[in-house]
Amino acid sequence: MRITSTSCICPVLVCLCFVQRCYGAAHHGSVKVTRNQTKHIEGETEVHHRPKRGWVWNQFFVLEEHMGPDPQYVGKLHSNSDKGDGSVKYILTGEGAGTIFIIDDTTGDIHSTKSLDREQKTHYVLHAQAIDRRTNKPLEPESEFIIKVQDINDNAPKFTDGPYIVTVPEMSEMGTSVLQVTATDADDPTYGNSARVVYSILQGQPYFSVDPKTGVIRTALHNMDREAREHYSVVIQAKDMAGQVGGLSGSTTVNITLTDVNDNPPRFPQKHYQLYVPESAQVGSAVGKIKANDADTGSNADMKYTIINGDGSGVFSISTDKETREGILSLRKPLNYEKKKSYTLNIEGANTHLDFRFSHLGPFKDVTMLKVIVGDVDEPPLFTMPSYVMEVYENAKIGTPVGTVTAHDPDAANSLVRYFIDHNTEEDRYFTIDASTGTIKTAKIFDREETPWYNITVAASEIDNPGLVSHVPVGVRILDVNDNPPELARDYDVIVCENAKPGQVIQTITATDKDNSANGARFHFSLDEGLSLNPNFTLRNNEDNTASILTRRRRYSRSTQDIYYLPVLISDGGVPPLSSSSTLTIRVCACERDGRVRTCHAEAFLSSAGLSTGALIAILLCIVILLAIVVLFITLRRSKKEPLIISEEDVRENVVTYDDEGGGEEDTEAFDITALRNPSAAEELKYRRDVRPEVKPLSRHHPSSSLDSIDVQEFIKQRLAEADLDPSVPPYDSLQTYAYEGHRSEAGSISSLDSATTHSDQDYNYLGDWGPEFKKLAELYGEIEPERTT
Repeated sequence: MRITSTSCICPVLVCLCFVQRCYGAAHHGSVKVTRNQTKHIEGETEVHHRPKRGWVWNQFFVLEEHMGPDPQYVGKLHSNSDKGDGSVKYILTGEGAGTIFIIDDTTGDIHSTKSLDREQKTHYVLHAQAIDRRTNKPLEPESEFIIKVQDINDNAPKFTDGPYIVTVPEMSEMGTSVLQVTATDADDPTYGNSARVVYSILQGQPYFSVDPKTGVIRTALHNMDREAREHYSVVIQAKDMAGQVGGLSGSTTVNITLTDVNDNPPRFPQKHYQLYVPESAQVGSAVGKIKANDADTGSNADMKYTIINGDGSGVFSISTDKETREGILSLRKPLNYEKKKSYTLNIEGANTHLDFRFSHLGPFKDVTMLKVIVGDVDEPPLFTMPSYVMEVYENAKIGTPVGTVTAHDPDAANSLVRYFIDHNTEEDRYFTIDASTGTIKTAKIFDREETPWYNITVAASEIDNPGLVSHVPVGVRILDVNDNPPELARDYDVIVCENAKPGQVIQTITATDKDNSANGARFHFSLDEGLSLNPNFTLRNNEDNTASILTRRRRYSRSTQDIYYLPVLISDGGVPPLSSSSTLTIRVCACERDGRVRTCHAEAFLSSAGLSTGALIAILLCIVILLAIVVLFITLRRSKKEPLIISEEDVRENVVTYDDEGGGEEDTEAFDITALRNPSAAEELKYRRDVRPEVKPLSRHHPSSSLDSIDVQEFIKQRLAEADLDPSVPPYDSLQTYAYEGHRSEAGSISSLDSATTHSDQDYNYLGDWGPEFKKLAELYGEIEPERTT
């Protein structure tokens, strides 16, 4: 098949078509598609043969932006199998087939139905096929070809980043680069000059120029002065077709601003200035302003003002306002018209940021002369001191002099001065002042402990001109007089333990005095001498403004007396000395051995042993629990088929308390109390079946003699030692109840009942060393003393 390219569309494109054909013949030529093997359609066997010539064509081109009324002819498809009888049918598929590109299926002519834009799509890939119209069988293999869209100059150059804003320093050298602008052209840069852009300047000459090829903008004049002109608007044009006639163009605006450099020195508008300042001006206040002009801006115009000489350099000072760049003249010392009526100042203004490139334009400073005229003012009275401090004793009588203030008229007239106190505050009402002499006196009686210091304000005015008033602060310190007795620093809660020892310190006390340290810092403590010697407590003065309370006897009992009262006399070291009496309340408390307080409440005692209500309730509760356990034990015992004790009369009254449920009587190693029973009531010695006998049975014929031979005290000690040393059993606690203690026992009764009624001189302090098991016993017997003190 041969595909023929399109013919020239119009006479204008004859040359272009000719070049196109030559270009295609030189580079593409006629392409003969040959294959060593051809694959038969419908699965026929492959046969090696010399193929005939197939598709042949030149490359297709179509111009963009075609605006004609008829479809644009693109080219022609032709197959060698086509004999011109219409039996061959041409089919076109691929990009744009049927929509943009249509084909005449009989002649193979291809036309473009739409105007194409190369900037949107540069080429189209299509597929061509020739088939037999009658059999619909392919006559040629399907082939691919490309239709390229040929560019025309239909896009103007564009500046995508414009307009531009740029700066360049003033006084720059000619040719200084300012900015590079770039224009883009959407046309094909590889075909013709449609995308070849050149730059030119339309506005901004003769100040700036532009490079035609690169688009670099440069300064075109020497020493461009910002103070003469600051802003420039430069218009740059970009034109394609290398700037030739007929090319398209685009433009942009570049706004150029000259930045400032320090090329202008400061200058005072005048060489002489005059300033009027009244003598009443306050020290530190601003009395005038002066300014030097500088054509520069920003930091290049910053300057500093200095007083370089003159007779007023010590009286005045000058500073620079950073915002307005003005020199602020301030007063350093007070002015006095009567002493000096004028001052002369030489003031210099100099730039602080220098550019040495322009030092030849300097010097960058200027000097002017300022004359200050002092104005005469009728001034108010002047006090001899800026403030006064006076003193007066408290309790002083009304009218007592406190001190004197003095003021005079600073003017030449030297008018008389009148004094008074402005009663603006309550403190001013405590004092009066003599209007002529300025002597301050008391108007009330003062109490230093209530208010130790007063601040008042005294005013002075001229008699001839009462409107001129000056004020001075006066502080009055109230001096102390020893008029307050000392007293205890706080309410002390003093506690003494029942087991206290003689000479033990139970409390350290201190005192306070409302008077100051000169009249009340040295305290002396003692007991009231009017009372008899206290047998329970004594007081020791520590000579450091504290005192210690000490015990005088060995033990104290809450049951006998739980509160003691101790009067204490306190005196100070003032002149004259003052004293006061205070009473300390001392409570008796039960304490641990290390001194910790356990309880301070008085307990109700049962008989002489002294049981509290709480202890009595606890004992009653234990008895109820024990009775319940006994009833439960008897019930369980009756339910057993075989009793553990052989004899019914041999009843052991053991109540055992366990933390958990144990095995019953088998877990209890109880004492055999047969020896403690009445010998007349014991028939014979019985043994438990669950315990192996350790003592041989006594003879039935002599029971009384056998029981009498047993040492009860030694028997109990032996059983106790066995229970304490046996490591294989828990420490069970057994409450043993005996019906009869026996007779002729050397150990005597082991009961604690009625023991408190017997007066004994024995010291029971050793009970406190026996451990927590004997804690209650030590408390009971430790409280008993041979003599009780009330």
